Amino acid sequence: MHSARDRLEYDDWLEELDQVADRLELTSDARSCAVDLFLADVPDEDRSKQPVLAASIYAGSLVAGDGRTQGDVAEAAGVSRLSIQSRWKDILADAGLEPPRW
Repeated sequence: MHSARDRLEYDDWLEELDQVADRLELTSDARSCAVDLFLADVPDEDRSKQPVLAASIYAGSLVAGDGRTQGDVAEAAGVSRLSIQSRWKDILADAGLEPPRW
């Protein structure tokens, strides 16, 4: 759980996350998981926030059983697939979750 202060500080980014989730028609569980993963370790640099947001959405959708492809999430978030591919496992691991070993 994250503080209300975190949610206020990153409100614009959470709104962006919600818009991307709308484009992907993600379930509320997947959205909630993506928000938690994103807020757990928001990068300092603004240029890194969008790729981390996208990777959090991808990872959150996997955890919630509402998986989307990296390509679909990348397109919806306006990032490259590689930016998701290079981040999503670390995001899960940092949250204490074990990434799948595909």
